[in-house]
Amino acid sequence: MADTVGAGMTAIFWFYMATLLDAEQYGEIHYFLGIAGIAYAISLIGTQNTVTVFTAKNFKIEPTLYFLTLVITSVSAIILALIFYRLDISLIVFGFILSELSIGYLLGRKNYIGYSKYVLTQKCLTLGVGIGFYFLFGVDGIIYGLALSYIHFIIIFFKIFNRSKINFSLLKSHFGFVRDNYFYSLSIGFRTQIGKLIIVPLLGFSILGNYALALQVVAVLMMFSNIIFKYLLSQEASNILHDRLKKFTILISVGISALGIIFLPLAITSVFPKYILAVDAIRIMSLAVIPSTISLLYTSKLLSLENSKTVLIGKLISVITMIVGIVILSDFLDLIGIAIAFVLSSTVEATYLIYQNKINIGEKNG
Repeated sequence: MADTVGAGMTAIFWFYMATLLDAEQYGEIHYFLGIAGIAYAISLIGTQNTVTVFTAKNFKIEPTLYFLTLVITSVSAIILALIFYRLDISLIVFGFILSELSIGYLLGRKNYIGYSKYVLTQKCLTLGVGIGFYFLFGVDGIIYGLALSYIHFIIIFFKIFNRSKINFSLLKSHFGFVRDNYFYSLSIGFRTQIGKLIIVPLLGFSILGNYALALQVVAVLMMFSNIIFKYLLSQEASNILHDRLKKFTILISVGISALGIIFLPLAITSVFPKYILAVDAIRIMSLAVIPSTISLLYTSKLLSLENSKTVLIGKLISVITMIVGIVILSDFLDLIGIAIAFVLSSTVEATYLIYQNKINIGEKNG
């Protein structure tokens, strides 16, 4: 319920911003958020998946991961401030980090009530402070408002450092899993954000604005699958399997994909007339819900077994496909080409994970 309501509130915020801003302004905001997202991915040594799995297994490694991540985040924030002369980008990187690590800890402890409280508080602040800062300070206040919405996650950090001590020897014994998950998270960050950074020099802020709106629609469509993934990861890390739930999730993803293809573009046309270019992109990108859901289910299974290498390779293949697809297809298809590249990258990743799973099953049976 927290993720459903929270994702809905986030969508309301960004859709409302889209009604207030033109496509170029909307694109510029997401361009700087993309830069912050890359810095956040680079800084995140202790990924959410790593923290979730280790917490579920009762390994006291969180303070060490948190400490290393905060040190690197501080360096990244200073570099961003010096390059772009924008404090808001640096602040929201810290916000992303606080949220990611705290949520990983709460999920690992299976503290779903606490998770709900923290997530819903952040989403309420996104709506209240984010919109409030826009009307107080204009477009420049939006990212400041978003950064402030993560402030309450500091409470989790204080609790972690008070309960356990930094232990680098424990990190050393699990370095391979931490390393692979870091690069996996980094590849996700690049797949999510790199397109924004490539699109601007190729096609401009206006096209990016339409693409960002299409991405927000896909994020809403992926809401159910992401909820199931967060639930399954901590469950499977504790050797609790849910095969029937996985089959049900895939069936639901097919229906959600059809909804995005048939009905949502009609709503976009009437509600967001300034973003008419996003309509066809949404139809195409909705197809990615199915392979993306399949990838999440296999990812949960593999990470619970601490087999992060296969997951990492799949995500790297996806990133490469995305970058190459955008560069080649956008040259003559513009936004449609970018949407096709998005679907191709999701499909390639799912195909690779399915193939690797069959190989693993064959080796066990052999």
